[in-house]
Amino acid sequence: MGDPNLLEVLAEEGKIAHKDIDYSFQMSEQSLSSRETSFLINEETMFQRNQQSKDSIFFRDGIRQIDFVLSYVDDIKKDSELKAERRKEFEKNLRKTGLELEIEDKRDSEDGRTYFVKIHAPWEVLVTYAEVLGIKMPIKESDIPRPKHTPISYVLGPVRLPQNVKYPHPEYFTAQFSRHRQELFLIEDQATFFPSSSRNRIVYYILSRCPFGIEDGKKRFGIERLLTSNTYSSAYPLHDGQYWKPSEPPNPANERYILRKNWARFSYFYKEQPLDLIKNYYGEKIGIYFVFLGYYTEMLFFAAIVGLACFIYGLLSMEHNACSMEICDPEIGGQMIMCPLCDQVCDYWRLNSTCLASKFSHLFDNESTVFFAIFMGIWVTLFLEFWKQRQARLEYEWDLVDFEEEQQQLQLRPEFEAMCKHRKLNAVTKEMEPYMPLYTRIPWYCFSGATVTLWMSLVVTSMVAVIVYRLSVFATFASFMESDASLKQVKSFLTPQIATSLTGSCLNFIVILILNFFYERISAWITKMEIPRTYQEYESSLTLKMFLFQFVNFYSACFYVAFFKGKFVGYPGEYTYLFNEWRGEECDPGGCLIELTTQLTIIMTGKQIFGNVKEAIYPLALNWWRRRKARTNSEKLYSRWEQDHDLESFGPLGLFYEYLETVIQFGFVTLFVASFPLAPLLALINNIVEIRVDAWKLTTQYRRTVASKAHSIGVWQDILYGMAVLSVATNAFIVAFTSDIIPRLVYYYAYSTNATQPMRGYVNNSLSVFLIADFPNHTAPSETRDFITCRYRDYRHPPDDENKYFHNMQFWHVLAAKMTFIIVMEHVVFLVKFLLAWMIPDVPKDVVERIKREKLMTIKILHDFELNKLKENLGINSDELAKHVMIEENKAQLAKSTI
Repeated sequence: MGDPNLLEVLAEEGKIAHKDIDYSFQMSEQSLSSRETSFLINEETMFQRNQQSKDSIFFRDGIRQIDFVLSYVDDIKKDSELKAERRKEFEKNLRKTGLELEIEDKRDSEDGRTYFVKIHAPWEVLVTYAEVLGIKMPIKESDIPRPKHTPISYVLGPVRLPQNVKYPHPEYFTAQFSRHRQELFLIEDQATFFPSSSRNRIVYYILSRCPFGIEDGKKRFGIERLLTSNTYSSAYPLHDGQYWKPSEPPNPANERYILRKNWARFSYFYKEQPLDLIKNYYGEKIGIYFVFLGYYTEMLFFAAIVGLACFIYGLLSMEHNACSMEICDPEIGGQMIMCPLCDQVCDYWRLNSTCLASKFSHLFDNESTVFFAIFMGIWVTLFLEFWKQRQARLEYEWDLVDFEEEQQQLQLRPEFEAMCKHRKLNAVTKEMEPYMPLYTRIPWYCFSGATVTLWMSLVVTSMVAVIVYRLSVFATFASFMESDASLKQVKSFLTPQIATSLTGSCLNFIVILILNFFYERISAWITKMEIPRTYQEYESSLTLKMFLFQFVNFYSACFYVAFFKGKFVGYPGEYTYLFNEWRGEECDPGGCLIELTTQLTIIMTGKQIFGNVKEAIYPLALNWWRRRKARTNSEKLYSRWEQDHDLESFGPLGLFYEYLETVIQFGFVTLFVASFPLAPLLALINNIVEIRVDAWKLTTQYRRTVASKAHSIGVWQDILYGMAVLSVATNAFIVAFTSDIIPRLVYYYAYSTNATQPMRGYVNNSLSVFLIADFPNHTAPSETRDFITCRYRDYRHPPDDENKYFHNMQFWHVLAAKMTFIIVMEHVVFLVKFLLAWMIPDVPKDVVERIKREKLMTIKILHDFELNKLKENLGINSDELAKHVMIEENKAQLAKSTI
């Protein structure tokens, strides 16, 4: 089971983690206050404020390091006395835990209004709570060599970072810290043994559980509640120093400066990331986000190369495409009179007017489309399977193999406790805890579900409004371009369809951003109204709401163009109408794929540019304004804690929005990639910029976040798996129903009569004939023409057939071929996916061996330590002990053989 002393300590400290805090294990309040008094006396006599460095991260004595800072502003509102009493009680209880506090008066602050409470965790507190939190610390330098350089590693030399930046510390065998086994650990200096990320994590753990009084008969505790009530205005750990220069002694090494120099620079866009340094400074939770973003970007490189190759193939074959050549030929496309695209206002038009549009369509709708769709189905499987391996390797390298869910995430939210009027016995801890019956939460769940449904309906409604816009302005574009002779040159590449598609896509993107802006705030509000029990439940609930909405918001327009536009328009004389007024949208004679590409390009590119600009400009502008307001007296000292106070807070949901942005982009790259092979390239370029923008803003524009652990990307991994499965179906349907590949293949193999040029005649074959005299009076153009028929895109019988305007046999052949393709492609891709998932182990073999080796060595080191300790306690020499152990082992073997 383990060391009984350790079990006793953990059992004792469990009281701290799971119920109202008992601080009796620390030093007495009287001795603490006397010690602080002596510190204050010494500080008053030895410290001159104007001599302290602006970068100092120490108390006034220059010895005790600042681990956390609280700030507040005195106000004269009616509840100011209550807030002051809360602060007094809270700080008194913090001192009882052993934390040391130092208060900066508002007269010494830059704005003359803000008080700062600096917090230091002494050694006794650190060792106690390191054991409670199960923090692993080094016991011996590892003898397992780092992965050797492969030949390709030398080719990638320019992208590598210096070894001292990539691996800032040696690798160690580690064990969970125990205050009763301190001699076991490699403690060279108590001041630097615990890294700053572990120190601020420990202090925040205490802050989140420290009581500040009894209100309404309930014990109130936690810094989050005090921040919510504005008792304190902020709580944050300090950055190591200024990001533009290294720290001066006696401050420790400035990791913030190292990160800025080697990571948060746009000129280093081609360099790898210092992942270990990121983890050491910001904690595993933020570290794993950058590992995932970097890995995703690396995998996009391969998809981008293949996608670019497919695009180049389309570009090189564009001029020799048989369909485009026929459309552009004055003797073929120039002689085909097409039916009007709208009622009365639109005129008949010649097919060769879409010559340039058909060539552009071939860029993305060619033979390579099928190959790329299948390739991306396999790519997404490899992406997810290799991510499992990367994650397993990360768990080993970052000591997360035996990781348990962060207790901060499982802690009860103050809002939940405040609303609870019932208590029940916890079956695990056997303690009474707040409880909210399901019937009291059902109304809020119903309200939440109704709100999300309403907003998703609003998205669909806005999409219908954009469709109505496209239908109403199409006639305007068509008549305007027909009547204005000066637009003849423009009309050769900007047809009414393309003009309508471009303006409609831009309008749709603006609507998406507006809806997203409001929904983000509403979703956070309704999630709070659900009163989730823990922080983990809150984040999961918000994730579900935000992802569902953004999925509908960003992808609905693409789904419409891909699977609905032009599919249910009817035929001349029997068109379908939206709201009995607007005629359904038709696709270009070359198909709807080019419009889907346009829609996808505008939304994806616009979102990425807007997101990066917002992420860079928003915190920069806020910080500038805050500093401008704060500096009322320039000769006062602008201290380290004040500099960080003027920075923007990253917030508990900062990482959530980063993941959400990445997952939505992943959807664009996978769900509709058959229509736009350049999507991975655009995503690759964006992510290269995104990594440096995120690094820059975290390092320079945001306060330092509280370090927290995570061993995976959490629920986002399940969402990625779901999107990967869905992407196979969407790409299969895009190739079958949106692309023109299948009709061309059916014609090639079943209907072509030209042996030397099999695709000759395809355009004529794909267009049906309509008798102009059959037009209803309210739909036909007002002017009479000298031709009696017009053409439209469909497979229907001609007007002289007994089954005129009914679907002909070729229509059913094409439909059967489309369904067959979908079934075959899905089965092939899913079969390959399952084979790859089966063949690729979740944990690499070398990682399994390293984990076993580390466990073995850790057990051996612990055994040797306990054995030496036993020798010292028993006071016997090693020969006698070895003899005694041998006798006992022989007795055990004899007993075993007898049995």
